[in-house]
Amino acid sequence: MPILFENASAMPCPETELTALATHAMEYMNLDARLELSILAVDEAEMERLHVEWMDEPGPTDVLSFPIDEIRSGAPFIEGKSTLGDVVLCPAVAKEQAERAGHSTERELEILLVHGILHLIGFDHAEPQEEAEMFGLQNKIIEDRKSTRLNSSHVSESRMPSSA
Repeated sequence: MPILFENASAMPCPETELTALATHAMEYMNLDARLELSILAVDEAEMERLHVEWMDEPGPTDVLSFPIDEIRSGAPFIEGKSTLGDVVLCPAVAKEQAERAGHSTERELEILLVHGILHLIGFDHAEPQEEAEMFGLQNKIIEDRKSTRLNSSHVSESRMPSSA
């Protein structure tokens, strides 16, 4: 899965982890491996500009999604329609939200990234039922990624030669 990650913000972003999570989310949602995704981390000023321009709402927000080819989960790959879209993250807003939620900024960025990917494939949370489905799914994807990482690290440790 071609995933482009660019950090145009002044804050550090766990690019490797977020890219791996994006790959996992796309696989979890049964998206074709040839689809392209762009992830961009921006500062508050740029996020506010995008938020005003595209959502007509003031102030910076945490994540914006820009679907390109309107691809849905499980859809067959169509040559020439291979761009899932762009997810724009604002690490500064994520940091503030993480502090209020009592978890790390990395955890908040993970939540926002998966949230943004789900928006790209048509999920929304305008209605309570949609919100429950979308937020439940984003948590499942993140937890599945964590358990996959834990299982692979245990396998790697068990294959390491013992020092006797």
